[in-house]
Amino acid sequence: MEYTTFGRTGTTVSEICLGCMSFGTNWDEWTLDREESRELIERAIELGINFFDTANVYSYGESEEILGEVLGEYDRDEFVVATKVYGQMDEDDPNSGGLSRKTIEQELDNSLERLGMDTVDLYQIHRWDYDTPIETTLRALDDAVRRGKVRHVGASSMWAHQFADALHTSDSLGLDRFVSMQNLYNLAYREEEREMLPLCEKEDIAVMPWSPLAAGFLARPHDEFDATTRGEHESSLERGYTRGGGPDVNERVQELAEERGVKMAQIALAWQFHKEWVTTPIVGTSSVEHLEDAVEALDIDLSESDIEYLEEPYEPVPVAGHD
Repeated sequence: MEYTTFGRTGTTVSEICLGCMSFGTNWDEWTLDREESRELIERAIELGINFFDTANVYSYGESEEILGEVLGEYDRDEFVVATKVYGQMDEDDPNSGGLSRKTIEQELDNSLERLGMDTVDLYQIHRWDYDTPIETTLRALDDAVRRGKVRHVGASSMWAHQFADALHTSDSLGLDRFVSMQNLYNLAYREEEREMLPLCEKEDIAVMPWSPLAAGFLARPHDEFDATTRGEHESSLERGYTRGGGPDVNERVQELAEERGVKMAQIALAWQFHKEWVTTPIVGTSSVEHLEDAVEALDIDLSESDIEYLEEPYEPVPVAGHD
């Protein structure tokens, strides 16, 4: 495993972050039960992964419970744990979602209880809340840091102008600022290169892309994408992978993988590892084998010409991932 510094925090994290959306059975049919989730977490630890990303809404709290239960059997100080707030946890309680002070305070306490932790390393807003002023959200997050419940705060998919406004608001009010951006970014979706990633680079913001394999689109020939349950789900979200130059990108990933004698997913991840503005991609998987493949991808060297060849067919697609 390779390690890197997480933005301006000084914290050291593995260059692969294990995404925990697949943990728990209260979510979708492709997710894992407790024992299957445990096996994946324990193998990740064996492989040297020390960074885990979950959210309160993943399996409506069960993902946090599973992660906390397993990590609690180790020296918890060895790990960096991130979770998120925004999604509605209870359809009968309108204050169980969003980014109001009430929601942040109660959902943070709930997350800490499920994780079995007094302090979470990174607490992220899962999406932008158009109904709550960003100043209100930032003051609530700053209070959480000052009370010792949160070490750092981060953000996820939004427009670059919103993120810039949040950073400026924090600076002008003397509040703890966002240290990270978790956004949709992969070989088949590179719209973040226009504004968000340059902004993060300028502000020394850690970047932890979600869906680095485009939910499997970059892990198999594109004509097989909808053959999986997860693929069908992603196609319904219209993230644009199969439009524009997506199929051509996919074919070049396949071609390079065959030349190197590796898997398509490993080429797609190697591309992420070669991008200087990426800190640590979030690898979400339901397979120990795929997790091991991801770690092996750290050893794949791509030349500048390889990277240019993979990127060349890309065409602009509608912005996605903010919903």
